[in-house]
Amino acid sequence: MPRLFGTDGVRGLANRDLTAGLALGLAQASAVVLTQGRRAEERRAQGRRPVAVLARDPRISGEFISAAVAAGLASSGVDVLDAGVIPTPAAAFLIADIGADFGVMISASHNPAPDNGIKFFAFGGTKLPDDVENRIEAHLEDEMLTPIGGDVGRIRRFADAEDRYVVHLLSTLPHRLDGIHVVLDCAHGAAAGVSPQVFTDAGARVTVIGADPDGLNINDGVGSTHLDNLARAVLKHGADVGIAHDGDADRCLAVDRDGNIVDGDQIMAILAVSMAERGVLKDRTLVATVMSNLGLKKAMAAHDIRVIETRVGDRYVLEELNIDGLSLGGEQSGHVIMTKYATTGDGILTGLHLVAEMARTGKTLGELASVMTVFPQILVNVRDINHHGLGSDTAIADAVIAAETELGDTGRVLLRPSGTEPMVRVMVEAADQPTADRLAHQLAAVVREQLAL
Repeated sequence: MPRLFGTDGVRGLANRDLTAGLALGLAQASAVVLTQGRRAEERRAQGRRPVAVLARDPRISGEFISAAVAAGLASSGVDVLDAGVIPTPAAAFLIADIGADFGVMISASHNPAPDNGIKFFAFGGTKLPDDVENRIEAHLEDEMLTPIGGDVGRIRRFADAEDRYVVHLLSTLPHRLDGIHVVLDCAHGAAAGVSPQVFTDAGARVTVIGADPDGLNINDGVGSTHLDNLARAVLKHGADVGIAHDGDADRCLAVDRDGNIVDGDQIMAILAVSMAERGVLKDRTLVATVMSNLGLKKAMAAHDIRVIETRVGDRYVLEELNIDGLSLGGEQSGHVIMTKYATTGDGILTGLHLVAEMARTGKTLGELASVMTVFPQILVNVRDINHHGLGSDTAIADAVIAAETELGDTGRVLLRPSGTEPMVRVMVEAADQPTADRLAHQLAAVVREQLAL
């Protein structure tokens, strides 16, 4: 059987793959696994039950899934603080802020409305390592906790959840945003109730789009995966900058005043240089994934900033950040982690600090983004092949060496097998788009031929 947990929790088509029964079982299993250890024992010795924070994005299926999760937790003796619709990073912050034992977020992030997901956070608001997720998955087949009477958990509304998060975000700002006109695209998602308020309270002039969630329109032609609307709105309103979130607001992408997209790599470059100048970039080091653009590495080298690469996934970025207590990392997709203020990617926090850098320097976003030259990049997905054979095929290895030799230091090649389907991702960066396209499709052809089923 394939592993139930993916790169970001358990995700699938709601009520088909992700059912109420599965949500209930996962909640019960998590109550066993995540309430072990000395802290939980001390709480029990004091006559207190374990506490979990529960939150969701506004997609319609989140209502029945969160109800199932709450039932599973409470029936296992866990007190549930239901925060309702809030961003994923807000849930992570609240777990740490109140000292909850763990937390659960119901969201499928940037996916369309029919999908949904369940992700768990440990004490302190951090994502679970693979081995803990494996233990939860394995426990689905074991006996669950069945307390009775006063030992059954309670389900209560987390009344000031959103206010706590807003106050936290504002407290992180190094500079107010007065005089800057920002267009916010909230993806009809969890950011709709928070992002406009925070940017307004920080002093920005705010125009909002994509902030009318109805349970079905999340990410539908809006948000960080559909930036055309944001670019048009920035140009229409003559705004200084556009900020786009995804459905659960853990991503941030941007658009400058001319409608040009500024991606996660460019945002990281801007923040890293700013933090280095201000002496707050720990060890002058940035953590990025192997998918980050070569231009990011070159820009950081020019500013004497080291780049550490990890596998794809913000959880792996966070693991690397925590090894040496580093302060900044993220992904090209817009997951940016600022460890002084957050334990996961936070799109609203990232947007605030990006605009704050505009205010601090008096520069436009386009001027700030020019710190990095983006190398043309192409990604080709080769599907329905024996992706497990990628690492041992000599013909593919020879083709990669030939492509790398041609590129020299003006580009790079990355072949990556999918973790969830029979597919290999072929990524090529080069000094010009035609070269990137040609080499990527040449390599894809070799992969398709060598790994044919």
